[in-house]
Amino acid sequence: MTELAQRTCVPCKGGVPPLKGKELANLARQVKGWKVIEEHHIEKSFNFSDFINALEFVKAIGAVAEEQGHHPDILLRWGMVKVTIWTHKIDGLTESDFILAAKIDELPR
Repeated sequence: MTELAQRTCVPCKGGVPPLKGKELANLARQVKGWKVIEEHHIEKSFNFSDFINALEFVKAIGAVAEEQGHHPDILLRWGMVKVTIWTHKIDGLTESDFILAAKIDELPR
């Protein structure tokens, strides 16, 4: 389990600037396969051999999201799940977004 995956998401109350530059790049390096899009959100696609396994993965993401109080956007298609994460309160990225990404990466597929 990665260091980020062991941490807990912290609810954002707003009033903080979104991550940028070196701090953002450092966190991005810790979550393999996640793409930083315009320093605003991160996304990753996961491939599956069928619909039911993709659906089960979505359910597992939902359980982690509820536990962490941090909810991603999830697109489910046959054989594919695309996850997009950002902190809506500040319309950008926080450390908690990367913590959630790391936790999702730890889920069985």
